[in-house]
Amino acid sequence: MNVYDIAGRLPSISVLRERCRALAVLELIQGTGYEYYSYTAWGDGEAALMSNGGGDEYTIGFAEAGVFIRLFDHESAMSPYAASDEATLWPGLLDGLPPEFAGYVTEPAFCDGGVLNATAVLWRRAADERWHAGAGITFPPSRGPYDISPDGTDRLGILCGDIVDEYVDFAGGYHEAEIDRDAVAHVAALRPLSNDVVRALNPESSLAAVRAQVAAIGYPLEDEGPGPENGPGPSAIAGLSPGCA
Repeated sequence: MNVYDIAGRLPSISVLRERCRALAVLELIQGTGYEYYSYTAWGDGEAALMSNGGGDEYTIGFAEAGVFIRLFDHESAMSPYAASDEATLWPGLLDGLPPEFAGYVTEPAFCDGGVLNATAVLWRRAADERWHAGAGITFPPSRGPYDISPDGTDRLGILCGDIVDEYVDFAGGYHEAEIDRDAVAHVAALRPLSNDVVRALNPESSLAAVRAQVAAIGYPLEDEGPGPENGPGPSAIAGLSPGCA
């Protein structure tokens, strides 16, 4: 899998934004304080972020002009730091990049020594019908049977389809937690977040505990219900359909 494969699989801008928000809410509810996926205001727009704490990350910038994606895999042979001590961007990553996205390339938060921290770059203008990547990129040879993505774009795979089962599997491995699939499906469908759903995802949390941060993400919230810790609320997990992604 490489940037060209992912460009053909990523959904529309609106669907991508919804999936990014849902992942951020699911991570926020886990309550670790070190969210793998997050979503925040960024300049005049918004950004979805991924950081695994081990040096791999992506930023998906949503703006009026469209969307810019920067991904960095620290172990990739395409890393700006792989060939020498002097950082150099892999040839072709930015070939054809529209001027509307030039600000992302020089954004200090994405750069080291003036060089974009990236092993893959994608973009899509608001009026475009598809995603784009740099023209004529030559990828390094595979390093072995487990080197499935020379540029690290496999980390965007969760955004390319139904995130429900993907997140359940992810949470089992990364958080070592069994996550209620129906509750994940509720969030993936961007249904208003209730206290019942929050507690199904993390029994130690509540809607009151995450309300402000979830609202900042732009995710819909259910009105607070009666009872201690604002629960139980009016929605019941048992009423959720397992396939409502």
